[in-house]
Amino acid sequence: MSEILHTIGNVVVVIGVVFMFFGVVAMFRFNNFYPRILASSKIDTVGVITVVIGMVLRHGMSPFSAKVALLGLIMIIFNPLVAHILARSAYLSGYKLEDPDHDKCKVDK
Repeated sequence: MSEILHTIGNVVVVIGVVFMFFGVVAMFRFNNFYPRILASSKIDTVGVITVVIGMVLRHGMSPFSAKVALLGLIMIIFNPLVAHILARSAYLSGYKLEDPDHDKCKVDK
């Protein structure tokens, strides 16, 4: 039973790492600050959840698993909060969302 949980934990960790890798690659497709910060907070949060679940499955119920679960819980709570604070401070400081079609709509007079 322990060997099966170890293997399942490895698979879940790999899935989480692959998810984060594809998320980082996909971040280059966004050209503005606000979509990037939204996507990065989602990628980090979901990636951390899967990696934490995989590590807990790998190591069973142990003090290490409790520490990893606590770190995962802290990350789940604070990652979206920090992303919101960054986006809100950028908005309040006057950082504007760039219009990708701005040059197409320009009319010369």
